[in-house]
Amino acid sequence: MIKAIDRLFHRLSATYGADWDRSLGQTPINDAKTVWAHELSPFKNSLNRLAWALENLPERCPNVIVFKKLCQSAPVPDAPALPEPKADPKRVAEELAKLAPLRQRTDEHKRIDHKEWAKTLQRRLADGEKLNMNQVRCMNIALGVSV
Repeated sequence: MIKAIDRLFHRLSATYGADWDRSLGQTPINDAKTVWAHELSPFKNSLNRLAWALENLPERCPNVIVFKKLCQSAPVPDAPALPEPKADPKRVAEELAKLAPLRQRTDEHKRIDHKEWAKTLQRRLADGEKLNMNQVRCMNIALGVSV
C-alpha cells in the first residue's frame, strides 16, 4: 500500500501543483502519507477503485476524505455468473399440470357477469324503487352511464 500511496501523492502533486502543496500545509510528508494510507486501507485489495478515483479527479484538490468518498463511488464490476441451468421439461409439465385447476377457475370466472349487482339496481330503479344517492352513483359508474 505504501507504493500505491507514493504513486498517488506523485499523481496528485503533478495534477494539482501548488494547490496540492498548500493542501498539505506544514504537515510532514510521511505523516500525511500515513493518514492517507490509513484512510484508504479498505481499498488495498481493490486498487481498481483507486485507479478509478484518479481517472475521475475533481476540479479542486481533494483532501483524503473527499478522495476516499470518490473511491467508494467507483463502480463495482459485475461478477461473472454461471449460465442458468436449463429447465427439466418433465418437471415443467408437472408444474403446469398443477396449475390447470386454477386456469379452469379463471375461465369460469370470465363467464360471470361482475356488473350484475349494478344491473339489478338499475332494474329496481326502473321499477320505481327509491335508491339512495350512493347506490345510484355507484350503479352509474359501474355501467358507464354519464349523468
